[in-house]
Amino acid sequence: MDLAQFYSPQAGRQIEAPRHSRARFAIGDVVRHRLFDFRGVVFDIDPVFANREEWYEAIPSDLRPRRNQPFYHLLAENEDTSYVAYVSQQNLLEDAQGGPVDHPSLPQLFDRFAEGRYRLHRSLTH
Repeated sequence: MDLAQFYSPQAGRQIEAPRHSRARFAIGDVVRHRLFDFRGVVFDIDPVFANREEWYEAIPSDLRPRRNQPFYHLLAENEDTSYVAYVSQQNLLEDAQGGPVDHPSLPQLFDRFAEGRYRLHRSLTH
């Protein structure tokens, strides 16, 4: 496998990842967690697990996801609160609800909600 390295600020170290990784979701997609009752908007994607080791080890072993898959940064919400979540691809589903997410940080990153997804501010795109 052809590997590349990238620096992960969350992990505070260099991470090895495949040069090509297949993310199922894109920035701006609205997704739902497979096991827990929350949904969110994808705002960043890591090609493999790139968070702190303590975070990974805190997940119960029977629920711990594989490291070698995309992990998504989400502006997340449940019925009680809004927060930022870091979720493995295996634990995300397309959001069947399809409506907008109510997160206070959305206007900082996204312009609008259209056709079931959010559009990044033009100033944030390449």
